[in-house]
Amino acid sequence: MADEPSHVESGLPEAVDTVAVARLYGEPLFQLPLDLYIPPDALEVFLEAFQGPLDLLLYLIRKQNFNILDIPLADVTRQYLSYVEQIRQHNLELASEYLLMAAMLIEIKSRMLLPPKKTEDGREAEDPRAELVRRLLEYEQMKLAAARLDRLPQLGRDFLRAQVHIEQSLSPRFPDVDTADLREAWLDILKRAKLNQHHRISREQLSVREHMSIVLRRLQGQRFVEFEQLFDVTRGQAVLVVTFIAMLELAREHLLEITQAEAFAPIYVRLAYTPV
Repeated sequence: MADEPSHVESGLPEAVDTVAVARLYGEPLFQLPLDLYIPPDALEVFLEAFQGPLDLLLYLIRKQNFNILDIPLADVTRQYLSYVEQIRQHNLELASEYLLMAAMLIEIKSRMLLPPKKTEDGREAEDPRAELVRRLLEYEQMKLAAARLDRLPQLGRDFLRAQVHIEQSLSPRFPDVDTADLREAWLDILKRAKLNQHHRISREQLSVREHMSIVLRRLQGQRFVEFEQLFDVTRGQAVLVVTFIAMLELAREHLLEITQAEAFAPIYVRLAYTPV
């Protein structure tokens, strides 16, 4: 950056180190045109490219490859004041914090002009620039860290969260009845039937179709009926066998459903729903 900002013959400021001096309809202008049809005051001067006094000071040092541990305060202060003067002319409120840093630079420069005084323990006094250097180095570290974080992918800026809506049925789904559970339930029915055997000899004609109708009538108007309740253990083992075969035939023809809520739970029988 030059020591003093240059001006064209019309008195309008030019670009300083490729920093836009104004914006027109959102586009940066690095040099004001000479054939304006509107007053120059209608253009907004763009001097807020820096995020604070430390940002501006670090820019001046890095731009000219100055050693940050040995800052030439005279040159840096002169350029800093030149920039602050431009800010002060257009935004006095913004220039206040920059003016505070300018006062600090002048103070450090004045302390460097005085003969150094030794400390009470006889050691050399600390360089007046040490505190400023520490603040600049800390600020530069934080600025680089912020830049690295900003390069990371961000939700809503670089990618969007995928959202999938899964519809779940509200009606409960019962697990299929295992063959082993059905066999155990049937064996339990047989054991109970043996406890009610009668020593009576008779001949009875048993019809599977007839017992299929009996089972269907038993299930009419019932939401669920326990498997055991469909068998009349007092009528003997033959009737139980025919009733069981009738239930199997009805299940094969999809006229009834045999369900179980969970493993080892009671088995229920209900009429099959017929689609409308």
